[in-house]
Amino acid sequence: MRHRTVMLRIDAPAKPPTGAACNGCGVCCAAVPCPLGMLLSGRRHGRCRALQWRAADARYVCGVLVQPRRWLPWLPAAWAQRLARRWIAAAQGCDAELQAD
Repeated sequence: MRHRTVMLRIDAPAKPPTGAACNGCGVCCAAVPCPLGMLLSGRRHGRCRALQWRAADARYVCGVLVQPRRWLPWLPAAWAQRLARRWIAAAQGCDAELQAD
């Protein structure tokens, strides 16, 4: 088994079990970007550049969902958000088969 260390805020929620609803833990996006994150970050592994901490909610969020004009200014905001929701599998449950310690 390969180990990887990702740095997240200590007050971030714990990673939910695979298949459970997303709680904004940030583990998945800090380890491996989604296809859109790969495009935005220019890498296949490591933290997605669009991963943002939202202090008011004490959780991580996808920057493309909360600030679409910043990340994809050439697309209408609704299209950018739709694209992001599809690529991060929003509302599909946690698909990160990662073990968080």
